Parts: sequence; C-alpha cells; structure tokens
Amino acid sequence: MVPAIFVLYGLAILVKLHRSGDDLPLARLEAGRLPARIWGGIGLALILSALSDALIALAIMTGQTGLPPVIVSVFSSAALLAIGLLSISPNAMGETEAESPPQSPHPSEEDAHLVQRLDALLQTDTLYLDPALTLARLARRLHVPAKQLSSAINLVNGENVSRYINRHRIHHACRALEDGANVTEAMLSSGFNTKSNFNREFRRITGTTPREWRPEAGNQR
Repeated sequence: MVPAIFVLYGLAILVKLHRSGDDLPLARLEAGRLPARIWGGIGLALILSALSDALIALAIMTGQTGLPPVIVSVFSSAALLAIGLLSISPNAMGETEAESPPQSPHPSEEDAHLVQRLDALLQTDTLYLDPALTLARLARRLHVPAKQLSSAINLVNGENVSRYINRHRIHHACRALEDGANVTEAMLSSGFNTKSNFNREFRRITGTTPREWRPEAGNQR
C-alpha cells in the first residue's frame, strides 16, 4: 500500500504541474520557475521511492535476501547523484532564462480585457513591489480563477506571470536608478530579493546590466 500511495501522490503532483505550467498559484512570483522544478523533483522522488520499495518487497517474496541491500545502495547512490547534479546546475537556482510560452495569434477579447484590468490594477496599486506576491493574490484582486489569469497573460503577452510581473519591477528599478539609487537599493525597492534574479531579468528586459544602466541614464538626463 505504501508504494501505491507514493505513486499516486507523485503522479498527482506531476499532472498538476503539467496543467499549471510554471505559474503555481501560491508560489512567490519572484522565485520564477524554481518552485515548479522543486515540486517536479518531489513528484519523481516519490515515484522512485515507490519503485525501490516494490523491488525490495519482490526480492523478499522470491527469497532473494541478498538483493535488498543492493537495491537500497543503488537507489541511494542515484538519489545522491541527482541531488549533487541539481545543486551545481544553474537551472536549480533559476539562473537560466526560461523560454516564453508560445503566443497565441488570436487571444480572445475576454483575455485582452482581463490583462487590461490587471495593468490598471498595477498602475493604481503597485502590488508588484511586494516580493511575496503570488498568482493567487493577483487573481483574488481581480475576482477570477488563477488559471484563467495565467492563461490570459500567456496568450496576450506571450510570457508567463513571473516574467510579466518582473517587467513591471525592472521598469520601477530603472526609474530608481535614474533618480540616483544604487543597484542594491533599486533591487530591493522593486520587489527582488536576490541579485542573480534581478541582474538576469534586468539584462533580459533592458539589454544591459544595472551598473551599465546608471551612466546611460545619467547621460540621457
């Protein structure tokens, strides 16, 4: 029963991730794709754990008493190797740039109207400056399901919710740099907690680094 429960929970997590994509309703948007990767790893770990237990049970039932320690060693080594590779992978910390969802050529009028409402909300209430902002919170403010809001942003803007919010944050950071703030002050005041994420998103949107932006901003003024 225990392996069966692990498999069911693991599959449920993976199916939910497949349907939701990277936009997890309760995950902080500042974290980017990292929460989805973590939950995907948990789902796979549960399934592999169930497989290990099933093999051990089968070995005991067939009288192969020498196999369980081997099975444990193999799966433990594989788990340690996976953890090691994950820890040194830039993907684990969200350092690589995620691909934007494909943009639909024909988003519905309802999708466009919903994104307009969101833009208006962010203009009047700068929710994007909160590092703990979640998709669920945005959806509650607009009184729509989180999945509907995520889908509308993907279809209209061709990017996920995290990138959409980060675009607002980077624009705020640019204004802060132009007003004389240093890079750390601009980062923290714009809703970012980590310099790696801030620098990556800044370069993606502006094509330059925050430090290079300051002299350019000064020359423009």
